[in-house]
Amino acid sequence: MAAAAVAHLDRAEFPPHSAAMDATILIADDDPHIREVIRFALVREGLKVIEAADGAEALARFTESAPDLLILDVGMPEADGLDVCREIRRTHRTPILFLSARDDEIDRILGLEIGGDDYVGKPFSPRELVARVKAILKRAAPEPAPEAEVLSHGALTIRPEQHEVEFDGAPLKLTPLEFAMMATLIRRKDRVVARDDLAAAAYRLNVHVSGRTIDSHIRNIRQKLAEAGSGPAIETVHGVGFRIGPCVPATDGA
Repeated sequence: MAAAAVAHLDRAEFPPHSAAMDATILIADDDPHIREVIRFALVREGLKVIEAADGAEALARFTESAPDLLILDVGMPEADGLDVCREIRRTHRTPILFLSARDDEIDRILGLEIGGDDYVGKPFSPRELVARVKAILKRAAPEPAPEAEVLSHGALTIRPEQHEVEFDGAPLKLTPLEFAMMATLIRRKDRVVARDDLAAAAYRLNVHVSGRTIDSHIRNIRQKLAEAGSGPAIETVHGVGFRIGPCVPATDGA
């Protein structure tokens, strides 16, 4: 069972990394074989790794070490990966990638809706997992810009360099994926943005992302804007994609 959960176990698959990334990854999985394979793949890329064998240990290690990203197995004892994510999201925005042997779209959507940044099913390729980890870390890190770009639309303001979002002057908490999608919609505010274009802008990785996954992220953004007091924020253009709405306070008659 354990060996079947990971594809391509030949370590010759991993060439020496070209440049180290200064990041620490917490791997939480009750299968030591899977942890060992993931650890080898990440360390090969110059990443630091800490491990946990169950959900309770994952929360303790997270508190002790403040990792830059978590890889959480959904089906763990002593609090599963979804419970760990819910607890962490109460106070932190650290990126989270879920692993699961259950090929259930409901699980994938739930994981994203409660704050996950990506979801990989078992069996998986360690090389693809590493690529997804690096892509998430890249999204989570503020990118330097030649000028302090400010994107604004209605009452919404985005500062990409600072990775900050405000609605009507109040901070708005978006995950790195949600941030990338929102910035893309504002940059293309005069156009309808296709789901594939949103996925490409957010994931920056040549992997398949389902339309349901994109819809789940958009639903999260809409909910957060509505809770902040926004009127219509993102319009669905059926069969095409999404277009940014007025993004003004609901009391303004939007």
